[in-house]
Amino acid sequence: MIDYAVQNRSTILAALGQHIWLALLPVIFGAVLSLPLGYLTVRYPRLYQPIVNTGGVLYSVPSLALFLVLPVILGVGTLSPLNIVVGLTIYTVALLARTVADALRSVQGPTTQAAFALGYRPLRQLFGVEIPMALPVMLAGLRVATVANISLVSVGALIGVGGLGALFTRGLQLGFVEPILIGIILSVLLAAVCDLGIVLLQRRLTPWTRVGARR
Repeated sequence: MIDYAVQNRSTILAALGQHIWLALLPVIFGAVLSLPLGYLTVRYPRLYQPIVNTGGVLYSVPSLALFLVLPVILGVGTLSPLNIVVGLTIYTVALLARTVADALRSVQGPTTQAAFALGYRPLRQLFGVEIPMALPVMLAGLRVATVANISLVSVGALIGVGGLGALFTRGLQLGFVEPILIGIILSVLLAAVCDLGIVLLQRRLTPWTRVGARR
């Protein structure tokens, strides 16, 4: 396997690089889109069930079917990476919308009422009080979404765009187990590194949680 990796390092690195941006761009887009959706459920509680239910339906759509339908909807080629990015963004929003909504709704109470009494306007209260308090739950959901996306990118290899998934199809076509093993190992390592990165980010952004845990 080491010999195969050395001889094909350019191909492997290219697949890894594609896998990284195909997986992480949708996480960024999905997180940005999920925040206003979650906030809407706080401002307008009647929207909670429609948003959560819609997300559940979208997340239940098989990924391969979604990747095949999107070129028709977007008007792009079947091999366009845009299909993977849009598809995984939809899954990320579907997964994070409920997490963000539940996180923001869980911090409503005496603290937010006190912030309002101190003169905090809605947006200042959102970014200065509610989001910081909800960050542990939101980042936990982000960890799940990130690892899920890293896994789902490989499905795109079945339509010709799949990062490390290309190593799986190459191994199956040629009858070699080496590229399959390398693809699995790199996928697991990438997921572990991204998960650890989010954990460290959470520790940096929420130092008060560590203080509470030591008491």
